Amino acid sequence: MKLITSRDNAQYKELKQLATSSQARRKSGRTLLDGVHLCEAFFQHRGVPEMCVVSESALADPEVAALIAQCGKSNVATIHLPDALYQPLSQVENGVGILFLIATPALIPPADINQTSVALDNLQDPGNLGSILRSAAAAGVKNVFCSPGTVLAWSPKVMRAGMGAHFLLNIYENVDLARLLGEVNIPVLATSSHTTKTIYVSKLDQPVIWLFGHEGQGVSEELMSMATETVTIPQQAAIESLNVAASAAICFFEQVRQQLAQ
Repeated sequence: MKLITSRDNAQYKELKQLATSSQARRKSGRTLLDGVHLCEAFFQHRGVPEMCVVSESALADPEVAALIAQCGKSNVATIHLPDALYQPLSQVENGVGILFLIATPALIPPADINQTSVALDNLQDPGNLGSILRSAAAAGVKNVFCSPGTVLAWSPKVMRAGMGAHFLLNIYENVDLARLLGEVNIPVLATSSHTTKTIYVSKLDQPVIWLFGHEGQGVSEELMSMATETVTIPQQAAIESLNVAASAAICFFEQVRQQLAQ
């Protein structure tokens, strides 16, 4: 285990950039997993990280010790930092001090989409994206297509909200959604307040692409025009609209309900 005690250390500076800069993460194609749960999930579902980083105070934690031992068996380099140096790398308050450095997947969208998938148009909030990914994984959705304007899926905030869902999904970023939707052969469904057809009468016992958009502006007019069907989620008139993550969860699990009823 390598000990780093200087803020001027080149390796430490690189880790700090990745922890604080979305641009640095995009440029390097790497990101940091923060906390025991995400690190364990990565080992379980994806394999071996590039590096393990631990704080001095976390060394006595049995879960951290188990992860360090697992890294050692897999020949993963482990860096040990004093708490004062570790803290700027973590965005988790009162978290257990362990990080994994990993390469972010760069996937090419498949030529033929025949599974239920999610398309996200210019979604901005990391918490919303993470929640949608978590709901999608729980509902058995495999593919998530993100437009260039959507928040980086592999940012630390999105990954914390996703709680390990990333490792169960195929996440495609910077996707030309207009081109994608123009070539698919399965229905494209978008939620809208301007329709009376509810998701509960829509035929969801088949693969579909769910289309969700920006928290304030919704789906762009161009993409909305490409939807095979628009549906609504019935709700009390006093509430203007549901949060996009809540809407997505309701849609996913209504589809699960219909599939189970077959």
